[in-house]
Amino acid sequence: MIAEPSEQQRRLARLVRDACVQAALEAYEQAGMSGLCHEGAWECAVGAMRSLDLDAVLAPSLGSRDS
Repeated sequence: MIAEPSEQQRRLARLVRDACVQAALEAYEQAGMSGLCHEGAWECAVGAMRSLDLDAVLAPSLGSRDS
């Protein structure tokens, strides 16, 4: 049986998901404006998600926990 995630885990998951989506959208849009085709822009979007600095995404969340 899998335990139900806590509210903190849910917030953390949403934070990471939203950061990934934002990075992908920005990279896709920038790639398109640079003239890349759909496939090239998609590869840039995936690359942006893969290279996302998770420490920077999580820092505000982890910092608020210490207070």
